[in-house]
Amino acid sequence: MTQKNGDSAIIFSIMDETEMSTPQKPENQKENIKSKDDYDPYAHRNVLHPTTDFETLIHLLKASLGTGILAMPMAFKSAGLWTGLIGSIVIGIICTYCVSLFVNSAYILCKRNKIPAIGFRKIAELAFLEGPVCLKKFSKFAGYVINAGLVLEMLGVCCAYVLFVAKSLKQVIEYYYNVNLHVQIYMIIIVPPLIGMNLLKNLKHLTPLSMISNIFFIFGVCVTYYYILDDLPSVSERPAFSSFAELPVFFGTTIFALEGIGVVMPLENNMKTPRHFNHCPGVLFIGMTILIILYVITGFFGYLKYGEHTAPSITLNIPIDSMLGQILKVIVMMAVFFTYALLFYVAMDLLGILNGRIFKSHRVIFENLSRIVIILGTVLVAALFPNLGPFLSLIGAFSLSIVGLIFPPIIDSLVYWKTESYKTRRIWKNAFLLLCGLIGLFTGTVTSLREFTFSSEES
Repeated sequence: MTQKNGDSAIIFSIMDETEMSTPQKPENQKENIKSKDDYDPYAHRNVLHPTTDFETLIHLLKASLGTGILAMPMAFKSAGLWTGLIGSIVIGIICTYCVSLFVNSAYILCKRNKIPAIGFRKIAELAFLEGPVCLKKFSKFAGYVINAGLVLEMLGVCCAYVLFVAKSLKQVIEYYYNVNLHVQIYMIIIVPPLIGMNLLKNLKHLTPLSMISNIFFIFGVCVTYYYILDDLPSVSERPAFSSFAELPVFFGTTIFALEGIGVVMPLENNMKTPRHFNHCPGVLFIGMTILIILYVITGFFGYLKYGEHTAPSITLNIPIDSMLGQILKVIVMMAVFFTYALLFYVAMDLLGILNGRIFKSHRVIFENLSRIVIILGTVLVAALFPNLGPFLSLIGAFSLSIVGLIFPPIIDSLVYWKTESYKTRRIWKNAFLLLCGLIGLFTGTVTSLREFTFSSEES
């Protein structure tokens, strides 16, 4: 998510699109370019503090290893043990390939337009200008759609985080004080610290929260593995396949967990050797391989351990009556709570609320009011739909399918529209990817909305 899944590197996901798309000429660079083919975007980038291949790999892993990994056992529950195993690998490969298409398209567009670096919205705009005449008028609209999809993803994950924190807090407090309050009460309790934390305007002030959340989350995942790998039942006790009706939930949840397209362009733009990002084996290939392995292990053994009792987040299955279990719940809850601020910052940037891009007069007052209203909105949505599982599936099926599965093949087709390499094989390949994205979008969204209506968790 994209940290669609709530990790610190998500802050790279969307910086100012205008700034990223502005040509930058390094000092002493001679303008002796005779044609578009001679222009090398990588040679024209002027990055102040470029990252090495290893540093970029670490950022990619941090960006994608979030609460989505804790939801993978629930995804396996919706698919079945072996169906979930195979399906997760297939979806992981498709997601990786779509990200690769996006990066490749961005490079070609930079080369043609003589732009050193480019952001998501500008990629969509320029790609539509490269396609058929009838689509050129939709270039701005396409950019706004990608922007909207990313905003919905960020705020949707924020809603899911409110749910997760409230449910974890409910578990801990009820164990110690023997009270039984609705989960919405706990959402109200966390509103004041949520507002206080998210009134921070400076990205530098969020860095300590990012470091704390990363440390907490790594510890939480390690403790979770300690529990789920202990005393495992036989694989024959779990169904290999669940049902076709539940597959869309599996798709949406897995996309939510695996899709990391929100960070790829800023990471690639900031590399010292950007050519190494999209090569095979390159940073993207190595990083996504590690992520797929970790997510498959968590989903497979988490569902094998708890079966039909698997919770929307595997940490909710950890027994509360042990000291280690109590520490785990509090640690992961705090990590998720702090990560909310990072996602919220990116959403504010996408909406143009940061840096006075919307409010010119009385900027501080209006920006603070906007932040408070949007924070309360995420809490309100979480309170109205206190069902974590369908929420994660809905975010993955709707926002991430649009940005991560539907747009990449469309943009790839438009970029190669007028070239000799636009052959039948590319048409069928992109049509297949587009079909997968559309099926996932509609079935996953409808199924998740139906889950909201017909099922509810005890709150």
